[in-house]
This record gives sequence, C-alpha cells and structure tokens, in this order.
Amino acid sequence: MDRRSALRSLGALGFCTVVPAWSGVIAKVKPDAACALMVIDVQNCFVSGGTLAVAHGEDVVPVINRLAPAFQNVLMTQDWHPASHVSFASSHPGRKPFETIRLSYGNQVLWPDHCLQGTADASLDPDLHVTRAQLILRKGFHKDIDSYSAFKEADRTTATGLEAYLRQRGIARLFLTGLATDYCVAWTALDARAAGFECSVIEDACRGIDLHGSLAAAWKRMQSEGVKRIQSSDIDLA
Repeated sequence: MDRRSALRSLGALGFCTVVPAWSGVIAKVKPDAACALMVIDVQNCFVSGGTLAVAHGEDVVPVINRLAPAFQNVLMTQDWHPASHVSFASSHPGRKPFETIRLSYGNQVLWPDHCLQGTADASLDPDLHVTRAQLILRKGFHKDIDSYSAFKEADRTTATGLEAYLRQRGIARLFLTGLATDYCVAWTALDARAAGFECSVIEDACRGIDLHGSLAAAWKRMQSEGVKRIQSSDIDLA
C-alpha cells in the first residue's frame, strides 16, 4: 500500500455552539445551522500526481472526511479553467510557470496548465467522502480573469454569488479547509471577513504552496483581519 492509500484508509474516524470546558479540558465548539464547512479545491490537480500538486496535499482528505459529518452545511469549490486561461504560463510566450506578470487587474502568478474543464485533473479527489455537500461552486472559468477566492474573481469586482447564497441560507460562520492555504484558502478567508462573516481556517485540514514566503505572509494577513487559526481537534465531532 502506498503512502497516499494508507492515509486514505484512516477514513472517517476539527463550530459554533461552545461546549463548556471542565478542569483540564479545552472548550470545543459544536457546529450549528449558522455554520458551514468549506472545502476549497481538493482536486486531483492539487494532490500528488496532479499538474499543480501541493506538497502533502492529499493529507487533508482524511481530516476533512472526519470533520464533514459534524456540520449541517458543507460547501465545496472547484477550480475550473478553460484552455489558454490567462493564468497559464503557456498563454504568455516566453514566460515560465511561477513567474509574476502584470495584467489589467494587477499582479498575476503564472501557473502550469491545470484544472482544465472536464478533465480528470480538475475532478474532486475521489477519496473525499463529503456526502453532506450542498453546493459545488466552480471558479476560474472566465478566460481572462484568474480566481482564487470563492467570493470574488481576481479583478476584485466579479462576484461568484457565494455571499448572496450564504446570506439567503442564514449562514454566518465559515470554517475553511483545503488547498492551498496561501492562495485560494487565504483569499476566500479574507473576502469572507470583508463581507462580514466570521471565519476560521482549520490549519491541519489545509496545505500551502509557500511560494517566496507566501504561506507566512498569508497567515499574518489573515490573522490581522480577524481570521481565526484553529485545528481540527478544536471542533466537537460528537
């Protein structure tokens, strides 16, 4: 059995109503109807063997599988790019992946071709067992705009509709998991706070790219904006 399969075999073995803490016991928070678990871009692309693999990206899967049953509301996102997307280095002659260029909406990191619409690379990780997911939001499908956040495209004006969906359903508190911590997770968390939602990032249910110090910078920015940094063990799974 390979390392990835071994991790997955752990399977289904981490908030909103506070559970009282007794002596020596750390208080946990139990999710209620106003809470949602968000699973950001846990796709074949971003785990081992994918076109833009995040180191140890597959490690988030068993953690998310444990967390999901504790939440009444679960939402997922999926990177979903057309061919020749503006974020691909291959769309800019002479450029290489991970270079940064200036586009009309600001700085853009150039990525390898990834998450092409309809391909296995763009599919959700098959080992995710998140049967309670009520919404899969696809992003990055506009050819000339990249998209990290689940709330707004990278031009910072084109909305995805997520904010309206959450408000319509009375969801006020978000708990983020997935890939990658310093890009799509962080951008989603910051936009959640800007829109007035409470937001926590479950650190051990995420993995980062850490391009030129981007991971530490992302955590610093998130915490400065009131995003909570928690662990899966902080969530009452009962």
